[in-house]
Amino acid sequence: MLQYFRNIIAKRDEDGASAVEYGLLVAAIAAVIVIIVFILGGLIQNAFNHTCGAISKGSAAVSTDTCK
Repeated sequence: MLQYFRNIIAKRDEDGASAVEYGLLVAAIAAVIVIIVFILGGLIQNAFNHTCGAISKGSAAVSTDTCK
């Protein structure tokens, strides 16, 4: 009986990725996304503010508070 359990344990195939490895991969991707958002966030905000300001100057809008 002991030999039977040894054979079962010896024949285990562990070629595929486990849930822990997939979790680490997802965490790494999320970290990269957060870093990119923090780095590019200011640049994108400035671009939108510049575009909104240009649109407001070119239109006959009553209120200029639409960009805030």
